[in-house]
Amino acid sequence: MLTRTQVFNTVEKLPEQFSIDQLIDKLMFIDKVETGLKQSESGNVNTKEQAKQKLSKWLR
Repeated sequence: MLTRTQVFNTVEKLPEQFSIDQLIDKLMFIDKVETGLKQSESGNVNTKEQAKQKLSKWLR
C-alpha cells in the first residue's frame, strides 16, 4: 500500500500536464516495487531454480 506522501511526491515529479494513465502507471510501479521489497525482506523469494522453472513456463 502506498502512503499519501509517496503519492504527493509522485505527483510533484510529473510535468505540469499529464494523463491519468501516466500517474496510475507510476503509482502502480512504486506499489509493485514496495511489495517486492517487503517480500524480499520477509524471505518470500524464489530460488534460482524456481525462477528458471517459472520462466520456462512463461516463455513457451
